[in-house]
Amino acid sequence: MPGLEHTVTIDAPPERVWGLLVDVERWPERIPTVDSVERLDEGPLTVGSRTRLRQPKLPEAVWTVTELDEGRSFVWESRSPGVSITASHLVEPQAGATRLTLAVTISGPMAPVGWLMTKGLTRRYVETEAASLTRAAEDGAG
Repeated sequence: MPGLEHTVTIDAPPERVWGLLVDVERWPERIPTVDSVERLDEGPLTVGSRTRLRQPKLPEAVWTVTELDEGRSFVWESRSPGVSITASHLVEPQAGATRLTLAVTISGPMAPVGWLMTKGLTRRYVETEAASLTRAAEDGAG
């Protein structure tokens, strides 16, 4: 299964990082690789929550939360014909800081072709998301 993983250490408490991470409706304000976010249900993220995400150079996608460990991690998945994309977000305490790991995997019959076409862009987007969340958490942005 093609994919990638990116980890950063953030000089902020895990609670702050987690709060920024799950506040997906504010991602467009914080993360330049996200044009718009529309939650398709009410309340905090839970398993089954759905979110419509628009990003530059990518088709609009609806992401469904498939796993959630409150305060620690969430995984969501987006499906399109022939491809399933899974994105995981993990927050771990680390010696007075926070370790954030973002990962993307792609599966399905069209995965090898899709990955070949989007690997570079996906890597830049994941790295930008991590850097943007780092900046927001370290600046104390809420």
